[in-house]
Amino acid sequence: MNRRHFFRTTTPVVASVFFARKTLSARATGGWHIEQFFDKGLAQFTYAILFNKKLILIDPARDARPFYDYAAAQKATIVGIIETHPHADFISSHAEIQRKTGGKIYVSEKLNAQYPHQPVKEGDRIPLTEKVQLRIIETPGHSPDSISVILQENGTDRVVFTGDALLFGDVGRPDLREYGSNENEQRTYLAKALYHTLNEKYAPLNNEVIVYPTHGAGSLCGTAIRNVTSSTIGYEKQNNHAFHHATEAAFVSALLKELPFIPGYFPYDVELNRSGAADLKENITKVRSFPVNHPVPHNATVVDIRSRDVYQHSYYTNALNVPDGGKFETWLGTVIPPSQKFYVIGQDNSALDVAIKKLAKIGYETNIEGVFIYDLKKEIPTFLDGKPFKLKDAGKYTIIDVRNPNEYKAGKLIASAVNIPLPYLGKRLSAVPTDKPVVVHCASGYRSAIAASILRKQYPGLQILDLGEAIYQIQKEEAPDTK
Repeated sequence: MNRRHFFRTTTPVVASVFFARKTLSARATGGWHIEQFFDKGLAQFTYAILFNKKLILIDPARDARPFYDYAAAQKATIVGIIETHPHADFISSHAEIQRKTGGKIYVSEKLNAQYPHQPVKEGDRIPLTEKVQLRIIETPGHSPDSISVILQENGTDRVVFTGDALLFGDVGRPDLREYGSNENEQRTYLAKALYHTLNEKYAPLNNEVIVYPTHGAGSLCGTAIRNVTSSTIGYEKQNNHAFHHATEAAFVSALLKELPFIPGYFPYDVELNRSGAADLKENITKVRSFPVNHPVPHNATVVDIRSRDVYQHSYYTNALNVPDGGKFETWLGTVIPPSQKFYVIGQDNSALDVAIKKLAKIGYETNIEGVFIYDLKKEIPTFLDGKPFKLKDAGKYTIIDVRNPNEYKAGKLIASAVNIPLPYLGKRLSAVPTDKPVVVHCASGYRSAIAASILRKQYPGLQILDLGEAIYQIQKEEAPDTK
């Protein structure tokens, strides 16, 4: 099942370059209404609760313009912002919204937030109308300071905003906040806390309570999130794997098994969200734009956002090729640390503008030294030793499979390939043999494009071939004839 409707819905409309907006619930009798905003690139939901011409936002994304526009359309005033926890995968606009509107920020008293805020704890209530209020519950596990928000009408629980503690068909990972020498112990501690959160905080809620988390399918905050926009406590208790472990030990073991990689920017975003980010528009206007084919300082880091096809025929020497796409900001934040400054080159100004906005979502707009269009012609060889790649010649090359370990285990695409997942390639470059030409592949060609550019930068004299999507065509053409 891909989708469930619990209330009347409307057709999504584009609210900004990144957002789709949807009406999720409306109860005229209670005088409240919930609007959901969705950022597909980060699979992130923001919620606006409308009541008496007032708005409270929950986990607002970095670009606050859709929320200001929605408030203006409803002739409403933003009076509050609730942060369920300091997010790791995106920068929230809570601090900016507070500065612009005067709305009060509510966060867990355990957070140690560095901006003006109202600390809340288990059982605290935020009144909306005579009949409607928000009740705070502490839901640690994804992070030690997670809270969830229950909307009550006439004393009855109607909706729970779960942050990243409870997701659609999954729960939040317990490894995105704790780093250092004792990270395994801390992850275990948080996993145990999440077990009790599920069974003592969420399970007792009525089955009809609507579940609205902060992330959906495709987010790295979970590992198996269903592709829907809402759920219920009853559905999750019946179908979510997290509710079906007989013991705490079994739950912890399952939760900590084969966790995905953690993008390098995640700890940075947690701390920036804890301190409160600067205004988006102010930071973006500071990004410098240079003339076409602008010369940059020697050894400067350059990120080429152009497609693989354009990059192949207009190679900027030593540039990292991170093509703009659905997960652009996540992958760039994975291969470039938050301490690294860089230039961005693109095919046109429109593409550069979009890239800047996407990078701002993870707090990287201040890392950009400048942007410019690049169009000089320089071919990247598509042959090795003057010949096209053939599977029968695989032994003559070093084959690197940059897919995730679970993909690699599920089936090798080239038998002799060595698995170095893209998130770890930068730290394992010394493990790449340089006595043979190198062939790189993934599943779709996106990760291999990034990986090949990393290798070209590290080993400029080495022959490197990115197979891209051609890996499947090569397999098909060279498959043994079984007829």
